[in-house]
Amino acid sequence: MSIEPLSDTAAKKPCEKSMQIDSLILPAAPQANNRKRFGEIDKPAPALLPDEALAWMGDLIKGGKKIDSMNICGPGDALAAPETLLPLLDLLKEKYPNCPIKLTTIGLNAAALAADLASKGISQVHLQIEAVSADILKKIYTWIRPGKRTVPLPEIIDFLLQEQEKAIAALNKAGIKVNIQTTIYPGINDEHLTAIAEKAASWGASSITLLPFQPVSDEEKLEAYDAALLESAKKAAAVYLEVIADKDVYLPPPSASGDFQNATTLLPKPSKERPNVAVASTSGMDVDLHLGQANKFLIYGPREDGLACLLESRTAPEAGSGDSRWQALANSLPDCFALLAANAGQNPQKVLGDLGVKVLLTEENIEGTVDVLYGGGKKKKCKK
Repeated sequence: MSIEPLSDTAAKKPCEKSMQIDSLILPAAPQANNRKRFGEIDKPAPALLPDEALAWMGDLIKGGKKIDSMNICGPGDALAAPETLLPLLDLLKEKYPNCPIKLTTIGLNAAALAADLASKGISQVHLQIEAVSADILKKIYTWIRPGKRTVPLPEIIDFLLQEQEKAIAALNKAGIKVNIQTTIYPGINDEHLTAIAEKAASWGASSITLLPFQPVSDEEKLEAYDAALLESAKKAAAVYLEVIADKDVYLPPPSASGDFQNATTLLPKPSKERPNVAVASTSGMDVDLHLGQANKFLIYGPREDGLACLLESRTAPEAGSGDSRWQALANSLPDCFALLAANAGQNPQKVLGDLGVKVLLTEENIEGTVDVLYGGGKKKKCKK
């Protein structure tokens, strides 16, 4: 059932102009539990927080998008941080009860969470199985982290395969369909697809999606998979599993891309109690500093004539440890409704957000971005 535009009440395939979205990718998985040797972005955009994901969905729908389903996918693994995922599922289920929710994972934690996922509205899991051979998996992954500690590949590969088999069984028992998602890496697993489909079918998977590998940069060590060979690969896999098309659509959320021009409800707004914005910057011109590296902040706010300008430079509190560091920072910015930084971890974003200071990530010009936050759009200059 589509989520239609309301009056008041989704890098894969960009779909900026199309109004129909079969499956919107929600990049709301903050924690990675694996890294591959190919196709990895060094600095992926941060994950959306649960309230950001809902606000962005609302923006898209108000803008005319019709969303048939959503897939919680990236930048980390959907099941690596259940404490973030489960509240998000509750919010999505409450706000959009008729829209199917899917998620993408390599399968760690899936068996243990299967019943919870079913109760919270997950209809399908895309289980990423790149090989069922330990030797091939070692050529694909650089590390896999089942918990807080990274386990050496020779020790973890067999465990991963066992967990994926358990995941399929548990998800099926909970009534959740399992679709295998396999990226075809030329010269690595392209001759292994039949074995993947056969094994996954024996474990209880219902379908498979084949994704041709695409380089993410000119420095990529692997060439793109020849799309002309994709049809023969599908035929080989179809002997054992239904082959379904990739319908996921990725649209960059405003807070992830730093493009605030088109954002509406996703952006915080100034208030009488919090009229100002803090900025992490080394140059004073652009937002160019990681939150954790900032020892001072530029404070922007409205003057008597209403124009937002630089008011002062404020020293950050001494670095602490854990949440106390970010709580101290929030306490030092009692007049700020937002903080601009080039990058920031998921935990400081959450701690600061809970205390009233919304962290926005961008690397744009300071004055132009601040102007947008105050409702402008022409990047006006301050007159000193």
